[in-house]
Amino acid sequence: MTAPTGNGTHMGFVGVTTGSSSIMKVFPKWAEVLGLPTHTLIGHDIELGAPQETYRDVVGSIKGTSDHWGALVTSHKIAVFEAAHDLFDDLDELAQTFGEISSIAKRGSHLTGSAKDPVTVRLALEEFLPAEHFSTTGAAALILGSGGSGCALSHQLGARTDRPSRVICTAQSNERLDHQRQLHERAGIDPTLMQYVKTTGPDDVDALLAALPPSSLVVNATGMGKDRPGSPLSDSGRFPEQGMVWEFNYRGSLEFLHQARAQQTGRGLVIEDGWRYFIHGWTQVIADVFDIPMPHETVDELAQVAAGVR
Repeated sequence: MTAPTGNGTHMGFVGVTTGSSSIMKVFPKWAEVLGLPTHTLIGHDIELGAPQETYRDVVGSIKGTSDHWGALVTSHKIAVFEAAHDLFDDLDELAQTFGEISSIAKRGSHLTGSAKDPVTVRLALEEFLPAEHFSTTGAAALILGSGGSGCALSHQLGARTDRPSRVICTAQSNERLDHQRQLHERAGIDPTLMQYVKTTGPDDVDALLAALPPSSLVVNATGMGKDRPGSPLSDSGRFPEQGMVWEFNYRGSLEFLHQARAQQTGRGLVIEDGWRYFIHGWTQVIADVFDIPMPHETVDELAQVAAGVR
C-alpha cells in the first residue's frame, strides 16, 4: 500500500474519554500495517453539552495548524456540525443530510467534513443481521437514543429493501426527535415507517420493549454504559423473544449488555456488542483522513490486529 504524503505529526480524536478507548493502543499498530505517515493519535476530550466555542476551538485548531492530519469525532458529531459547520470548506452530502460530522479530513488548507456513520453502521449491521430478517419475521426495531449513531441506524433501516415493520426512535428531548424526523424527511424515508417517542426514564423504555413483536431488534445508542453509567431500561425490562440485541458500546460499565446477557438463554437472544462497529468506524475515517483505500480484506486484517489489544 502506498503511504500518503504530508507534513502532519498526528491524527486527532474528538470524544469524551478518549484515553480509555482501545484505539489508543490499536492506532500505532494499524499505522504500521497501513504505512501511515504518523503513528500518533491525540485525544481531544470534551464534556457532553459543552458550549459551542469549545467545538469551534477544536475544529479551528485542526484547520489552522499543519501538524493535524484530520480527526475522528465520536460522541460530538451533531454538536460539531451545529457549532462549527461554517469552518469547513466542504461538507459531503451525508454530513448535510444528517447534520453531523464524524470525519474531519485535510487536503492542504482545505478542510472537509463527512458523515461516516451511515456507512459504518450498515457494514456492522450486515455482519450479524440476516439479509431477510424483517421480511421473514415481521419484527420491528427499537433504537434507544437519537444521537449520531442512532440517527444513522434509523436511516439505514428505513433505506433497506428488507425493512422492519416499524422503527421506533427514542430520545429524552423533543429537540433530538425533531432532528431525526427532519433527517428522515430530507432522506426521503417513508414517514409511516417511523415512530418518534420521548422517554423520560427506564419505565418508558420497559413499556416499549414489552410491546415489541418477537425477533425485534433492540439497540442501545444512548451512550449509557460508556460515556456515563447506567442503562436506558430497568432490570425489570424484558427483551422480545428471539430478539436481536445490539449494544453500540464495547467498553465501559456496559449495563445494557449485561442485562441482555442475563436474558440471553431464557429468551433466545442474539447479542452483538459494539466491537465491529468500532472497527468499521475507525477504518472508514482513517481511509478518509489519509486518502487511502480500505477494502474488506484490509478491514479484516486490521480487526485481527486490534483483537490482540482488546
